[in-house]
Amino acid sequence: MNWDQVQGRWKQYEGQLKEKWGKLTDDDLHQIAGKRDQLIGIIQERYGIAKEEVERQIEDFMESLHATSSTTAKGNSKSHGSGR
Repeated sequence: MNWDQVQGRWKQYEGQLKEKWGKLTDDDLHQIAGKRDQLIGIIQERYGIAKEEVERQIEDFMESLHATSSTTAKGNSKSHGSGR
């Protein structure tokens, strides 16, 4: 998953972002509106961590989104036959 995909589905991911970074407010997420640099800046501000660490956490978050969407896609493609 790349950032353009996250940005395009920003509203869908807001809840997951708040789970990962609980100090982000609804106003923060609305202001960020999918802009990666703004997300980095606000996480740095709220948590007092270095930009490089924030970037690593965002990459991990994106990987988890990709893993979740891959698992969901596989689950949706399974046949629901009787197995006979």
